Amino acid sequence: MSEETATAAAVAAPTKSNLTTAQRSRIERNLAKAQKLREAKLVAHPYKELGNLLGDSQQEGGPSQGASVIKVQGTKYIDSGGGFLLEQPVLPAAGATAGAGKPEDGAAPIIEDDAIAIPVVYEECLECGEPFADSYLFTNFGHSVCDKCRDNEERHSLITRTEAKAEYLLKDCDFDKREPKLRYISRKNPHNVRWGEMKLYLHSQVQKRAMEVWGSEEELVRQHEGREEKREVGKARKYNKQMKQLRMEVRSSVYTKKTHAIHEHEFGPDTYNEEEDEYTHTCLTCPYTETYEKM
Repeated sequence: MSEETATAAAVAAPTKSNLTTAQRSRIERNLAKAQKLREAKLVAHPYKELGNLLGDSQQEGGPSQGASVIKVQGTKYIDSGGGFLLEQPVLPAAGATAGAGKPEDGAAPIIEDDAIAIPVVYEECLECGEPFADSYLFTNFGHSVCDKCRDNEERHSLITRTEAKAEYLLKDCDFDKREPKLRYISRKNPHNVRWGEMKLYLHSQVQKRAMEVWGSEEELVRQHEGREEKREVGKARKYNKQMKQLRMEVRSSVYTKKTHAIHEHEFGPDTYNEEEDEYTHTCLTCPYTETYEKM
């Protein structure tokens, strides 16, 4: 065995002596870099010395926890390794005396649960009657219907603001100012992205608001009929005006304009006024009176 070791050393000696100065310096730099990387990996918790800076701090746990858990005046701090400490209060174990501020050896500390309990309010579905905590219609429109009973095609369909105003003859104040205000969701216009966003309302809520405004479906139908009649009258008036203008432009002889004839006065007998030395006569067809002097 000694002979083999001596042979290997003899072979390695000339090989090492054959290295140049640049190669030896590079090997030394690589060794120093590897040593620094190894030391950096060994430092698992760089803030483990924080306990020495505190007054009456104590470290607890075995070798695996001594570098990460610090106990200060009944409060346990856990080093997260990210540059900050997590505070977790420790209460004395059950059976400990009132004067004892530390749990007995071997007794598990009681960790205080500081989580805030948020009560969950359940709504009753109007379709199936089952309680639910949250749903799409309730979140966006305040309509108590669960996601299982949601019908996007008929009962719970959506309608745009423009269509609702045209179909139910509603105004902007009926949507925004009349209480309760109708809730909506905004979506991009599918016809043109550059246009403004669409406001989509729940169709059933719009129908209910229309009944509040007009009172009944019959009144809504009468309002539609009245507006349709006004629309037809306006169209006829506009058509006649355009035809009249066309006749005037194409053939003026076809268009006969009604003009008033020039009125010619027919005076009655003259009346003489001696004091003023004037004559007066009145038209027989109109109340016009003319006063004059004779030479």
